[in-house]
Amino acid sequence: MGFLSIMGNSFGCSASGERLVSAARDGDLQEAKALLEYNPRLARYSTFGVRNSPLHYSAAQGHHEIVSLLLESGVDINLRNYRGQTALMQACQFGHWEVVQFLMLFKANIHKSDYLNGGTALHFAAINGHSRCIRLLFADHVPSVPDFWNNMRKISTREELKNDFDESTLSMIINKPADGGITALHMAALYGHVESVQLLLDLGASFSEVTVEDGSTIDLIGAGSTPLHYAACGGNAQCCQVLIARGASLTAENANGWTPLMVARSWHRNWLEGVLSKRQEGRVQGLPSSYLSIPLMSIMKIARDSGWRNIEQLPTSTDPCAVCLETGCKVSAEGNF
Repeated sequence: MGFLSIMGNSFGCSASGERLVSAARDGDLQEAKALLEYNPRLARYSTFGVRNSPLHYSAAQGHHEIVSLLLESGVDINLRNYRGQTALMQACQFGHWEVVQFLMLFKANIHKSDYLNGGTALHFAAINGHSRCIRLLFADHVPSVPDFWNNMRKISTREELKNDFDESTLSMIINKPADGGITALHMAALYGHVESVQLLLDLGASFSEVTVEDGSTIDLIGAGSTPLHYAACGGNAQCCQVLIARGASLTAENANGWTPLMVARSWHRNWLEGVLSKRQEGRVQGLPSSYLSIPLMSIMKIARDSGWRNIEQLPTSTDPCAVCLETGCKVSAEGNF
């Protein structure tokens, strides 16, 4: 027990902690309940070395019922493992939007960055194209009004929206750079996640943010690169078209003196020649992201006020609707979220 105490796991028998880790990883809700009833402090157990807690394991595997159970037991929602990753980051990395939903109900911190690359939960979601997770991360920052950016431009005449929207905070979150100045939009563009690129832009992501030379980050494109440079490197024509339609510069040069077209050529993305060589006539803005139509700000407030975050009060279905938190929802069934 002395060794366990040094490692921060002096909560009783380590075997019980490992059993809870296994239950969290495997989705064994009944086992997790029994163990936590026996010793609630087991929720704070963490494995040797990687320092993953049961919350990390359940979030990474998408077991949202166990995530809720652990949160109700009082575990710190923002626990970090040895990489500085929180449960929210891991849920976003693997696209478990149900888990992200629970974590946001409990007001998980979306500002934290991991220790290795400085990435936030938003970066983890963007790099893998998990648009549902991206939208949920901004549930408390995007007001429940359609086409909210156009509405925000008229905010001086919309007094009722002032308390629901903080443009500077939203911009800070959406454009927060990881190491090397890489934003979530850079990553979504690089990996060709068109839907996520569109959503990030609709949320206010800047297409003119550039990467920086920080002495440690490997940048195969070059410092001073915009998201369009990254889209050109990734080779997805649709991502390039969306960024160009929003006003991204075709002539912007990075520190190497490369334009997006030159980046495409250096990476042998020959199919982008036509897209990047000239601005197409009659720029098409495209349709706004369908994810923006979901009034999550109101939904989260209702859920918190009504106590729906408690697992005992949620529906028994393993796939609750992201819109109304009920099963058999027509909106969810039609695939609108």
